[in-house]
Amino acid sequence: MAGAVKSGRPSPQHLSQGPSRARSGFRRLSGEIRIGALLYAAKTPFFALPLYRWTLNGRAVVAPRIVFSDPWPGSAEAGRQILEDGLALKGRRYPQIAPPWHPPKLGQPVLLALHGFDWLRDLRTAGGDAARRRARELTASWIEQHRDWHPLAWHPEAIGLRLSSWFGLYEFFAASADILFRQTLLQSAGRQAQHLARVLPAGLCGAELICAVKGLIFAGVSLPDGRPWLTRGQELLLQEIHRQVQADGGQAERSPSIQLQVLRDLVDIRALLLVAEEPVSPDLQLAVERMAAVLRLLRHGDGSLALFNGGNEEASWLIDSLLQRASRRSKPLMSAPQSGFQRLQAGRSLVLVDAGAPPEPAYDRRAHAGTLSFEMSVGRERMIVNCGTYEADDALATAARGTSAHSTLIVAETNSSAVLTGGGLDRRPGSVICRRQEGEGGIWLELWHDGYAALHGLIHHRRLFLADSGEDLRGEDRLEGGDGGGLDFALRFHLHPGVQASLLQTGDAVLLRLPKGGGWRLRLRGAALALEDGVYLGERGKPRRCQQIVAHGTTEAGGARVKWALRRELPRGG
Repeated sequence: MAGAVKSGRPSPQHLSQGPSRARSGFRRLSGEIRIGALLYAAKTPFFALPLYRWTLNGRAVVAPRIVFSDPWPGSAEAGRQILEDGLALKGRRYPQIAPPWHPPKLGQPVLLALHGFDWLRDLRTAGGDAARRRARELTASWIEQHRDWHPLAWHPEAIGLRLSSWFGLYEFFAASADILFRQTLLQSAGRQAQHLARVLPAGLCGAELICAVKGLIFAGVSLPDGRPWLTRGQELLLQEIHRQVQADGGQAERSPSIQLQVLRDLVDIRALLLVAEEPVSPDLQLAVERMAAVLRLLRHGDGSLALFNGGNEEASWLIDSLLQRASRRSKPLMSAPQSGFQRLQAGRSLVLVDAGAPPEPAYDRRAHAGTLSFEMSVGRERMIVNCGTYEADDALATAARGTSAHSTLIVAETNSSAVLTGGGLDRRPGSVICRRQEGEGGIWLELWHDGYAALHGLIHHRRLFLADSGEDLRGEDRLEGGDGGGLDFALRFHLHPGVQASLLQTGDAVLLRLPKGGGWRLRLRGAALALEDGVYLGERGKPRRCQQIVAHGTTEAGGARVKWALRRELPRGG
């Protein structure tokens, strides 16, 4: 704990300059990924030849060498929908999909999920012989239609997810099947694993490469001739752990949901290796422990996750289960400087801050332009949020990546990082700085980024202070620089759908009422307050209307300054 804060300005206790400038290793990695993608694309005409099928020698076996039981529950409701010939993918329901494997007008993320067979878990949760039979019917249909290579069905990420699903759920849908089904299933799995081992890393990176590697390791452990695939998978896994997992445990894509996904894959791989009595690398064990600590940092009071860089809330019970399997560490980190996240916690209040630069090129496919945004919860109730994401709709997902969809400041309706429609970022901040100070009275953060310097000559400074009581959050947002002023800006506070807001007649404050009756008051000066409509995408597949507090202003010569305070309203007589 540092000394007392003096004269309202903290002395630096911790300087965090997250991944703010492209490091030589990442430049080199980006080049490797580009070359890998080009090589993979160059080989696809050969994969498409009928002759290629005969180069894949899936051995006919009747049972896996090792059976690993997938520990994660699915959705019984989604399973029942599959029994009625529908599907629920990426949080969106698709009734009566026909044809079953390549329905039109579905984006690639949804199609990859369809071909990944992760939904077998939903059928298992629904339970019963009908669910088991349906799983076999769909699996047999897929194998029959995809004996030859297909650009999407045989995409390395889809193969990885499919192999880990088939082997992880083998006991549910295949163990009691007839010999012909089991032989057909395992022969297809072997052919896919052989192809996967040939092409990886195939220009993939981030979570999608971990997913593909996981499938290769599952096949390597489960099939009699799989030792070369296991060896190759472990080599790739250790390589990716060193590339993707920061020293503090944050994953390179800087998304809480992806942090959850990658940690879950690593935990499954570790468990599979233990079941197979294979050695577990110390690097894998350390990555699991560190990633679990950062995942704890990114949880709100309701147990679910913050909405940074394409994240959704995710199910709190799933996070609890994963953390229990991953590590016994009981307390979350308060600061993850390499990953660029900060956690301010006092009393019943919790503030989570995106205090780092956007993910590096190659890891930024789902990145958002939300630099310096924050979220706040009180007890188990979310109050200030970001919008989240909606993977089932490309246009909505792209809009949600913009700066306006985050609780931060935007200049001239220009994103702090240029969001590319097909994924990724172009222009981005060159530097993002965070200084944290803890002292008597509370916690300070001083942050700034230069994402508007190249376009408008402006630096965005943000100061946040959370009092020890947790009942007082103060902020200051400044724009410094610029030529002569005259640029419009907007400072946004997106509200959770459960929060009711009313603008006071004085025009300088907003009253907030939480679902359980708690009251807060936001006061602001330096801009004109307004309440506007918004959309909340934090619950996967469930867009909800909400409100946002917006402070509109115009820069003057030298910039602009907006001060605000968010304080709990004491009940009358309190």
